[in-house]
Amino acid sequence: MDQGKPEQALQQTLVPLRLTLLGLWAERLTRAFWPLWTLFIASLGMISLGLLDRIPLEAGWFTLIATLTGILWALIHGIRSFHRPTRDAAMARLDATMPGRPLAALRDSQVIGADDPMSRAVWDAHRIRMAARAAQARPVEPDLKLASRDPYALRYMALTLLVIGVTFGSLWRVAALSDMTPGGPALAAGPTWEGWARPPADTGKPTLYLADLTGETLTLPAGTAISLRLYGEPGTLILAETVSGRTDAPPASQTSQDFTATKSGSIAIEGPGGRTWQIALLPDRPPAIMPKGDMTREADGRFKQAFTATDDYGVTKGEVTIALDLAAVDRRYGLTTDPEAAKPVTLDLPLPMKRDRRQVDQTLIDDLSKDLLANLPVTMIFQATDAAGQTAQSAPLKTTLPGRRFFDPLAAALIEMRRDLLWNRSNAPRVVQVLKAVTYQPEGVIRNQKAYLRLRVLIAELDRNATTLTPELRDSLAEELWQISLMIEDGDLASALERLKRAQDRVDQAIKNGASPAEIDALMQEMQQALNDYMRQQAQQNGKDPDSKTSQNDPQGLQMTQDQLQQMLDKLQQLMKEGKTAEAQELMNQLRDFMNNMKVTQGEGQGQGQGQSGGQAMQDLNQTLRDQQKLSDDSFRDMQQGQPGDGQGDQGQALADRQKNLQRQLDNLQKGGQLPGAGTQNGTEGRKQLGQAGRAMKDAEQALRDGDLAGALDKQAQALDALRGGIRELGQAQAEAQQQGNPQGQASTDQGPQGRRDPLGRDSGDSGRYGSDKSLMQGPDVYRRAQDLLDEIRKRAAEQARPQDERSYLKRLLDLF
Repeated sequence: MDQGKPEQALQQTLVPLRLTLLGLWAERLTRAFWPLWTLFIASLGMISLGLLDRIPLEAGWFTLIATLTGILWALIHGIRSFHRPTRDAAMARLDATMPGRPLAALRDSQVIGADDPMSRAVWDAHRIRMAARAAQARPVEPDLKLASRDPYALRYMALTLLVIGVTFGSLWRVAALSDMTPGGPALAAGPTWEGWARPPADTGKPTLYLADLTGETLTLPAGTAISLRLYGEPGTLILAETVSGRTDAPPASQTSQDFTATKSGSIAIEGPGGRTWQIALLPDRPPAIMPKGDMTREADGRFKQAFTATDDYGVTKGEVTIALDLAAVDRRYGLTTDPEAAKPVTLDLPLPMKRDRRQVDQTLIDDLSKDLLANLPVTMIFQATDAAGQTAQSAPLKTTLPGRRFFDPLAAALIEMRRDLLWNRSNAPRVVQVLKAVTYQPEGVIRNQKAYLRLRVLIAELDRNATTLTPELRDSLAEELWQISLMIEDGDLASALERLKRAQDRVDQAIKNGASPAEIDALMQEMQQALNDYMRQQAQQNGKDPDSKTSQNDPQGLQMTQDQLQQMLDKLQQLMKEGKTAEAQELMNQLRDFMNNMKVTQGEGQGQGQGQSGGQAMQDLNQTLRDQQKLSDDSFRDMQQGQPGDGQGDQGQALADRQKNLQRQLDNLQKGGQLPGAGTQNGTEGRKQLGQAGRAMKDAEQALRDGDLAGALDKQAQALDALRGGIRELGQAQAEAQQQGNPQGQASTDQGPQGRRDPLGRDSGDSGRYGSDKSLMQGPDVYRRAQDLLDEIRKRAAEQARPQDERSYLKRLLDLF
């Protein structure tokens, strides 16, 4: 079959289809808009016959308005009832005129029997037959009959009226409509005038039509525009005014007068029908603004300052300028030098969205914690502007600009160094010196390893550029110091004990610094949460219910329930809010002593099988952690010494090889199947974190080969954090497995028979020997105790007052671990 015949037949129907579509347009336009053109034709017929000239003016206006209203209604009705014809509608109409609807058949597709040759042959024959019929398509005439829609033949009446009007009248009578406008026929009766007074837009006052005003005195805002129009013979009416103060005024008889009222006076239209007004001008007073109440600070560092602004017509803009009050600054330490030139901070004041701004009472809320001015004496000047461009300023407000406060001592020290760096770049050598002193012995001071490594990278960068520090680099380093301080202040420590210690330190600092009530609430909530997490973790390790009333024992036999502990916290918060800092500090010290002495004990009946199965693997993991820490130290030392560290240098290649070996050791430990806690939640989490550590090691190796020491240090920090987390989770899994070996679940006491313990936590025996047979590294908290011992050894090794032999011995111990 010729496949082109159906398509060719469809092409042949394009002309009839387009003509049918045009017919649909004509049909629908006629049906939708016949009332409109009927009214329009009737109106022209009436005007042509001069019917408006034979009725009173008021009746003529009524007829004209009614006609225009009817035309508007007919237009809206036509638009709403008109539906745009589509090509498919035209094709359906054309197809309906032919037998079998060939156009629809040609657009159909065979669905059933498409794979049957006989069925496909019948289908092709059918399409050829339909194509022959489609080729005979003829356009469909539109149906323009309106008898059903216009049963009274109104359209014919209107057309008859127009024909009569054109025959016996004239279409030029349309120009007679101008006689109905103001000033038309009235001009023949004598002179008249019109006038308008337009106040400035910012006043919100309406325009006044002077001819409608009956009073002789007008009170107008300054700047009101006066427009007058004088009709009649030139010179019949003249203008006399004393409110504009113009020196180039046009002739008084000029028919168009426009001027602005700038002072009080009079306006007079002299002549027949004239008027006189006395003008009292209202001056546009400048706005007023002032701060209201004391400035307050939120716990997150945002400050709030209320203000009020007034204007007779409304305030359009407000701003406050905050500048350093240098005379009030305590010029010590890094502030002894003069500050570098810095622009004052300008903030937009909030204004209400409503139009009426004559009385504005709002509160400025913003956070300038990262700005140099934070926590320094400043002067604040509020400024308001009205629509006329007039401005007003408040008296300088001298205050200390609130900003976020850091209660962690290390974070506070970093923020102070950041401030000194922004104060003057000449402080850079001093900042480097202080930062090096702070990070000299990080043990017990910096709990966040990642923050510590980032700080070391920053110190190296600042040390290299201390004498040639550019403003761009200074701002970049200041931003990095801010982020590190946030990590230290708000960082999410993995250890519940470390979070508790940090929370206690921040509360201590808040007591000393006199924190605000909002800050006290936030810090107490943080310490409460950290305390709950720590006690819940300890209770879980001992198989106890964290929410029960189980008492906690300290080494001296003191007991405290959860309720008693909560009462102590509530009392502490109350004392801080009442400003009783001495009592609060004493209670805080008691709480800290209790928490430091509190021990949650472990059962004695521990199984040995699980402990031995993962013991060697855990030792290997700890050794890997120590090796990774040493590699990170070596990488940082090379960066400080300016080593290239790229893949081509011997030193960089050696560091990368060491990193690769550590990553392999970790993989072998994971694949060896000796790690404890298989199938438990802690064991699964520990293995997950070890996998993260392995990926971070691989990334650190690649960074070392690429010469990116800073990037390598960051990845090594991630590896260290993941390793510590994995070791902690696996240690807890191992401890839980050992605890399951005690069927009775009896909790052992941490105290010896005499209630005494040696400095290393061992029981003092009652048979003449000191100590016990228990291992020092026994229990679920083995890794924290090991870290505490290591910190104590480092502390004693750094004390210069100790004998040299003792310090040498301690250093040898540190070399082993």
